[in-house]
Amino acid sequence: MNWQQACELPYYAGDDLGAIWQPEKTTFKLWAPTATAVRLEFFAAGSDDEPGAAHLGSHAMTQNGGVWQFTRPGDCHGVYYLYHLQFSDGHTADAVDPYARTTGVNGRRTMVLDLNRAAPEGWQNDRRPRIPAGETAVWEVHTADFSADAHSGVPAAWRGKYLGFTPENTTLNNDGIHPTCLNYLRRLGISHVQLQPIFDYATVDEACPGRDYNWGYDPLNYNTPEGSFATDPYHGEVRVRELRAMVAALHRAGLGVVMDVVYNHTYHSDSWLERTVPGYWNRRTPDGRMTNGSGCGCDLASERPMVRKYLVDSVLYWAKTYHLDGFRFDLMALEDVDTMNAIRAALDTLPDGQSILLYGEPWTGGDTNYEGGARPADKGALPQLSDRIGFFCDDTRDCIKGNVFDAGSAGYVNGAPPCGLNVLYAANAWRGGEHGFAPKRAMQVVQYVSAHDNYTLWDKLAAVARRTDYDSPAPDLLAQNRMAAGICLTICGMPFLQAGEEFARTKHGDPNTYRGPLATNLLDWQRAYTPEFYDLTQYYAGLLALRRAYPELSGDTTTQPAYILPLPGWLIGFVPQGGRLAVYYNPERTRQWVALPAGRWRTLVNDRTAGTVPFGPHYRNALELAPTSVTVMVREEQS
Repeated sequence: MNWQQACELPYYAGDDLGAIWQPEKTTFKLWAPTATAVRLEFFAAGSDDEPGAAHLGSHAMTQNGGVWQFTRPGDCHGVYYLYHLQFSDGHTADAVDPYARTTGVNGRRTMVLDLNRAAPEGWQNDRRPRIPAGETAVWEVHTADFSADAHSGVPAAWRGKYLGFTPENTTLNNDGIHPTCLNYLRRLGISHVQLQPIFDYATVDEACPGRDYNWGYDPLNYNTPEGSFATDPYHGEVRVRELRAMVAALHRAGLGVVMDVVYNHTYHSDSWLERTVPGYWNRRTPDGRMTNGSGCGCDLASERPMVRKYLVDSVLYWAKTYHLDGFRFDLMALEDVDTMNAIRAALDTLPDGQSILLYGEPWTGGDTNYEGGARPADKGALPQLSDRIGFFCDDTRDCIKGNVFDAGSAGYVNGAPPCGLNVLYAANAWRGGEHGFAPKRAMQVVQYVSAHDNYTLWDKLAAVARRTDYDSPAPDLLAQNRMAAGICLTICGMPFLQAGEEFARTKHGDPNTYRGPLATNLLDWQRAYTPEFYDLTQYYAGLLALRRAYPELSGDTTTQPAYILPLPGWLIGFVPQGGRLAVYYNPERTRQWVALPAGRWRTLVNDRTAGTVPFGPHYRNALELAPTSVTVMVREEQS
């Protein structure tokens, strides 16, 4: 099916695709304009291997304008179903509803859902927390990694599950002293938790708890929670209820929840979408092969009208049904600009929707085939993108600690001081356009030094230093880690941290653990309280507190750049707008003297300590910087 043929298919603008439950009936609607017949197959269970499994009958659907419809009387909550489609070439296909709200085990049958029966206690009172833009700091974690550690203090049945986020007062080995999990997050100072994919993905067998592990970038059912994180993957309402309970617990702690979404491809080339309208949903090369810009060989064609509608509908559904506070788009450049802008505009129509975060990776994993003049949502498209669509800045990441694809490549903090020129540009969130991309606002720029992909920050620092003892708290690596954090949390933009970065998370040199094992990926809560790593955590917490206390660091409220201080060599110094602070970076391995702006100054951050309470002596005129350090000074009023 080519672009012209795809655009000639009837468009459906309604908001009632899928199974719309009502107490007295459920109406099923499926967009499948090329099918010649569709039947609904009903089942008592999500698989044939469960007690009470039975086929409950088959019913023909009727078509109107490309949409097939059937209404079943009575309360259908808990009934499972599939669509059986026939096509003019004689082939048939069974498909889970593309708009499935929940499913049975392993996502093979859709379940009719009454959302009221999938609400945890108090859900009607859940509200998204109000978080000022300038205080935003995102902490990324995989649901299983968060609480799977046996030392986490989370009840065994909830470890690695949605419910692992819900206990409020967990401590290390239940010692009552050292906070873990949600109890830890409340003290760290981040504003949002970004969850790696939580929609239903294909590579973990939900019927075998604990056997499989995957990061989840292999989508199966886009509007259904992943069942392996639920305590019961067989009854579709459980995963919905427990995911909502997790969101509510994070909200009670004052934290926003960001969902990592993978709308760039389907895991299977023979996906449910492809089965409903063959040839429509995926991009193809001129010879008919699915394109491979995702690295998975089945890119979604976001520029096609009903694909764009599907993505907009899906994001709105997650935002409304689960009260989510943001969306992170995997390989966002595989989505087109118009689709991303349409998603932003749709979110803005929700109550307080303009505060919902929206950002993504402005790159692809390979070549694709955009149709109809569509433009990819990459860094080059920033002039066309909404200024409230953000992007991960790989330039910041690599100039601070070295290129992620070269283990030995150093950055500003760990052996390549000339990278400081780019650090200086990063300090102003790359505004100005000298580098081929031009953010409209500082907070569009996601500033980070580590994420789930590639090495953890600690492992990267160790690789550059040619170390293999990842558990040793080497003083030079700790200094580099503190400096990397200090830069990331004092430059303009939206800071982003990989979970555990703040206690030197290690995967023992493995840069790609997407298939596990869990033992390598989980957060090691004992490591968090190793004295030297605990001190590192406190340093991060102090920097996060500093950022909240001095919102000018984010650059959110001004388009004016910081005042750059003239310093020798590779030293960097600047005064953020307002003049209250002076920030210095010293990548050298020796102490360095720098000039201070006029006035009397005291220290908020040095090479060992970070916070909001000034400490140490008063300084005028000059200051000595520790090696490999970030220093932040606050101007004091004359007494």
